[in-house]
Amino acid sequence: MNNYKIEHVVPHSDPMILLNRLNGYTDESGCCEVDISPDSLFYDESLRGVASYIGCEYMAQAIAAYAGALAKDRGDAVQIGFLIGTRKYKTYAPVFNNGSTLKVSVARLYQEESGLSVFECQIHDAETLLAEAKINVFQPQDPMQFIRENQ
Repeated sequence: MNNYKIEHVVPHSDPMILLNRLNGYTDESGCCEVDISPDSLFYDESLRGVASYIGCEYMAQAIAAYAGALAKDRGDAVQIGFLIGTRKYKTYAPVFNNGSTLKVSVARLYQEESGLSVFECQIHDAETLLAEAKINVFQPQDPMQFIRENQ
């Protein structure tokens, strides 16, 4: 495992990089962290945190960071992927609270040669499970060709 900065493994630009760190990854899983603060994109002062439905995007970016790290390990460029959908997104708190550091864990359950994958994802604050879902993603061989064909 290499120690990549998050901005080097997700195909996003600031301010849309929502995660703070890639903590680790294996061939089958990854773990990232996000620090919740008033500087967080989507921070809502009235909630004193970030609404927990944003967790779906934290999970998607953790999948992107995992895939990006594996690509860099192979000497490949980081590619964009597409969030196809989520199944059974459950939250156990309405807000990710100011001052918390969330651990976003992703584990690949299934992958097709076509680029379609399914991940089991969880978000924890310390030992407390705050959200979980199965996320479906698609990473085509040539993302720009795919976009052109589907416009």
